[in-house]
Amino acid sequence: MFETIYSIFLNAIKITGFIFVMMLVIEYVNVQSRGVWQKTLTGNKWRQYLVAGILGAIPGCLGAFTIVALFSHRLVSFGALVTTMIATSGDEAFVMFAMFPQQAALLTALLFMISVLAGYITDKFYNPKSITNKFSEQNLPLHDEPQCKCFQKDKLRDYLFHPTMYRLILFIIVLLLILGFATGILAGGAKSWMKITIFLSLGFSLFVVISVPDHFLKQHIWDHIIKVHIPRIFLWTFGTLLAIHFLMNYIDIQSWLSDNMLLVLLLAVLIGIIPESGPHLIFVTLFFQGVIPFSVLLASSISQDGHGSLPLLAESKKGFLAVKLVNIAYALIFGIIGYLIGF
Repeated sequence: MFETIYSIFLNAIKITGFIFVMMLVIEYVNVQSRGVWQKTLTGNKWRQYLVAGILGAIPGCLGAFTIVALFSHRLVSFGALVTTMIATSGDEAFVMFAMFPQQAALLTALLFMISVLAGYITDKFYNPKSITNKFSEQNLPLHDEPQCKCFQKDKLRDYLFHPTMYRLILFIIVLLLILGFATGILAGGAKSWMKITIFLSLGFSLFVVISVPDHFLKQHIWDHIIKVHIPRIFLWTFGTLLAIHFLMNYIDIQSWLSDNMLLVLLLAVLIGIIPESGPHLIFVTLFFQGVIPFSVLLASSISQDGHGSLPLLAESKKGFLAVKLVNIAYALIFGIIGYLIGF
């Protein structure tokens, strides 16, 4: 029993560690490219759908938060909002890329294509003016913070020999992850290409931790990634892996799932209504275990958006409900089609 729990614990640490590295890299790239992609968001409708789909496909909830802010100022259409919410999988995307990167890449590509098509169809046939008219049409200050200069050569020596508490702690975390992967304690059975990718990412993460200013470490990594995302991701991952292990080994849940897959698909879509990262991990793990088909994972991914829709819920409960109902419809359509063709 103890060995099983310890093995699941290490697996959760491995997944969470890889997610931390991916989040750190994406945060760094986003800050460095700040303002470049934002200028293209308010163009024609097709440009909106494409950019909204790309933002949604980026792991995490940054893209969804951005589109909600733009929608609340009537700078993008309702269809563009739908596009992003379908394309995004929130923090669960990080978990999927850590567990099954090839299938996660395929899922991301499918979600992007479905989301762009769905955005166009939605704007063509459904225009909820009762929702959009409640928002004020005004310019959105997307550049209200000074750009963070992430690399300053003249300050490297000071960062190295006089590190702050945050820099020291983050340095130790990345170093422990490197040692864990190097010794095989974490991901010892991973394929060669995966190990190379992990070590390159860890190496870049170490460079980031050493070279970025204290502002970036405190605001972007510590307060955002470490305090907000990582504990929740670890607890959900560990709890889900543990629960499914006992369900699979002590309860004949696999037979029930096999005999009621359409009901499972419907359940996955309905759970996607919850505006929170975590519940979707149940279906991510079941797919990883080979218990549910890709079509159920696809339906769940279309329906859910991590906690990307939370700002919309705060702005407009009707808007939140409208997006969720539209996404549920698309999730059921594409999920059932995929299931019927054996996907």
